[in-house]
Amino acid sequence: MTTTLTDDERLRRWRLVLGGGDADGTGRALTGTDVAMDGALTALYDRKARDAGDRSGGLGASAPSVARWLGDIRTYFPSSVVQVMQRDAIERLGLATLLLEPEMLEAVEPDVHLVGTLLSLGRAMPETTRETARAVVRKVVDDLEKRLFARTRATLTGALDRSARISRPRHRDIDWDRTIRANLKHYLPEHRTVVPERLVGHGRASRAVRKEVVLCVDQSGSMATSVVHAAVFGAVLASMRSLATRLVVFDTSVVDLTEQLDDPVDVLFGTRLGGGTDINRALAYCQSRITRPADTVVVLISDLYEGGIRDEMLKRVAAMKASGVQFVALLALSDEGAPAYDRDHAAALAALGAPAFACTPDLFPEIMAAALERRPLPIPEA
Repeated sequence: MTTTLTDDERLRRWRLVLGGGDADGTGRALTGTDVAMDGALTALYDRKARDAGDRSGGLGASAPSVARWLGDIRTYFPSSVVQVMQRDAIERLGLATLLLEPEMLEAVEPDVHLVGTLLSLGRAMPETTRETARAVVRKVVDDLEKRLFARTRATLTGALDRSARISRPRHRDIDWDRTIRANLKHYLPEHRTVVPERLVGHGRASRAVRKEVVLCVDQSGSMATSVVHAAVFGAVLASMRSLATRLVVFDTSVVDLTEQLDDPVDVLFGTRLGGGTDINRALAYCQSRITRPADTVVVLISDLYEGGIRDEMLKRVAAMKASGVQFVALLALSDEGAPAYDRDHAAALAALGAPAFACTPDLFPEIMAAALERRPLPIPEA
């Protein structure tokens, strides 16, 4: 349904956008709550007012003024806008250190970018703040799990069932519904029966591990939101009995967080965002843990800015693929737009048959299902 704006409402919105300066040109005065909204926007986006020290145009460096501002924007703007303004405030005004105070954390609107900021603060976070930070991270993780858990499990369960079907099943292992559908073209009307030229079955060990998945995640600072989503997906995959899931995070060192996969919050607090990148070392570790190459999917989540040995990294990918490993390279696992990445390394991987592309959380289950079934990946258009 399309809403037609009145001329006055259109002027009001332009006035809030333009800020009421000399070049405003709207001639529209603000009243009531619009004045407070304008003050909140000015505090963040009007550089001239901030530099002049205007009380209505700056947040200052104190926690009380920022806390008041956070309360104002949550009052006057919808949650999606609040999250954008918070992110802009942290980036433009350098407010990350204020998030080390519990009172500040309690005032912010939790989202995946805020979690990335908290994780980047890492060891600088005092103990008095850590529990509040965990509560913020827990809320975001719980929301992500509600959004992603059921669909991911359903999609991957179907893929695992299909990949487990056998072409020469014993009588008790025949999937009669699928067998009949697969042989309908062999129906004999005079006998009113189907001649099953091809039997479709499924393995009996439905609870046995069928596939192994290795998530190899770059924890450099630019990958913060990808790390958050990878932790949630790692927990979902680990909850499936027919998958053996390993989660490895890396910068210039490598940390195996598989034992913590039952709680994504523990995984996230086990990461250390920032630092350099050594993809080769991380892949070497993952490669050493692969015992069933033909049944293994390795997912590298990285912007590919390699600080290690480039040629060795590529040789490792080629060796894994030659052994039967399904290799997937994701430049990002987030809802953001096209990420910055090393195009030369991406092209080199593509030449090896491992195209690198960005993936949204909603698409990730389909990507994994295709990899598990060893069919072409549904790569999104650039």
